[in-house]
Amino acid sequence: MTWDSAGEPPTIYVTPPKTGSAPGPGDRMLARLEKHGQSYEARIIRKLEAATPSRLVGVVRESPHGIHLVPIDKKSHSEFAIDKADLAGARNNELVTAEPVHGRIAGFSRVRVTERIGSMDSPKTISLIAIHDHGIPVEFPQAVLDQAKAAQPVDPKGRTDLRSVPLLTIDPPDARDHDDAIWAGPDSDTGTPGGHIVLVAIADVAHYVTAGSPLDKEAFRRRNSAYFPDRVVPMLPEELSADLCSLKEGVDRACLVARMVFDAQGHKKSHRFERAIMRSAARLSYGDAQAAFDGKPKDGMSAAVKKTLADIWNAYRALTIARGKRDPLDLDLPERRVVLGADGHVASIAFRERLESMKLIEEFMVLANVAAAEALEKTKTPLIYRVHDTPSKEKLFAFSDFLKTLDIAFAKGQVMQPAAFNRVLKASKGKPHEAVMNDVVLRSQAQAVYDPANIGHFGLNLAKYAPFTSPIRRYADLIVHRALIRAFKLGDGGLTDKEIAALPATAEHITMT
Repeated sequence: MTWDSAGEPPTIYVTPPKTGSAPGPGDRMLARLEKHGQSYEARIIRKLEAATPSRLVGVVRESPHGIHLVPIDKKSHSEFAIDKADLAGARNNELVTAEPVHGRIAGFSRVRVTERIGSMDSPKTISLIAIHDHGIPVEFPQAVLDQAKAAQPVDPKGRTDLRSVPLLTIDPPDARDHDDAIWAGPDSDTGTPGGHIVLVAIADVAHYVTAGSPLDKEAFRRRNSAYFPDRVVPMLPEELSADLCSLKEGVDRACLVARMVFDAQGHKKSHRFERAIMRSAARLSYGDAQAAFDGKPKDGMSAAVKKTLADIWNAYRALTIARGKRDPLDLDLPERRVVLGADGHVASIAFRERLESMKLIEEFMVLANVAAAEALEKTKTPLIYRVHDTPSKEKLFAFSDFLKTLDIAFAKGQVMQPAAFNRVLKASKGKPHEAVMNDVVLRSQAQAVYDPANIGHFGLNLAKYAPFTSPIRRYADLIVHRALIRAFKLGDGGLTDKEIAALPATAEHITMT
């Protein structure tokens, strides 16, 4: 369906047919539209034949029988003919995009080359194939670029001033963006012995990306940033993702802060959210932080940064007590790091070292996400949750059958908790099947999705969990930021009534990526 009006298109909800399979992306349907308030319901009458795609990605192949385009989409079993006049300079074995044109050549439908992407002999073509095959937008519309270039640093007026607080960014050494910073210190609010205050500061993307703006529409279309070994396709232009929304060391940046207070056992006593201005005291890698935790800080590290790292570590030790009692799913799935050489070919693939500093950042982020969900629920503000259902009966039966081959008992009828899987994982530690057990446990889980209705997060063993910590690269987190701004009257850029009405469709749209 096309929308030619200058205004916003209406929301259309598709009702699946009572018989037959539900429609999927790209399916063509004849449907009857019925208006319900500001949205429409599409009742499917019948499925239509598939149309020839308006945009094809494929490889040019020259042979004595002519010039053909071989689509990279494995679902496509048809080749297309290309007239020499329609090659646009493309050569044999070159990856291109093409569009259909009228007519046929030797029985094959014709296409015209619209863009030359690169030679299939180039190692960088692998990422380009993935990008084009999945329809990931690469170029930003001019209106989006213009809005990003016009963006300016925020005025600190009206914001909590945290520029004297030594907040730290701790990321992988090859991180392409820095949208979160942390700080911790002794509990000065209640004076509880052994208590901690934890700050999690996240780039205030909502200040720059306002609902309905060109930046917002493009971010919604992309839904996420996409990462590849040799490039990143960002959700937002570099003026924001790599600059104004990147918490650079020593530079004033706008942020939204979760301020949480914990007791000595890691139980949260209170939390609040503030719109602030910050200035990162240091940009550290996981390795830098871990060395400091191990008593070997790198040369030149300031006393303020060393103290903050010590306080962060003390807070984390308390938080691990509460985490241990919560007993979330404890999978050991080492991350692989792909290293490319100067020629673009893969130089090595190795396991990325799993440091305690990584777990620390993960725990701080998880707790900030929980605080966001709790804060919004308390104020009855609609939001998008990250939910993870319990494993299905079918997957549990399959998992139990697998365990029987190893003479491991697993009661399928029990009330399922992550602890049941953790016991199996713990029993497999150090045994030949340890790696495969982690993989099988992972495969037995449901898929996590975004949803405005909360069912909890099984894997993390949490009753409520909202995506808050990465609005620079995830649209769902931007929605949660806007909800917090609306709930606590933190200024402009809050969630609009129109966005609230569209939350179910937005959550489904984001989950698809």
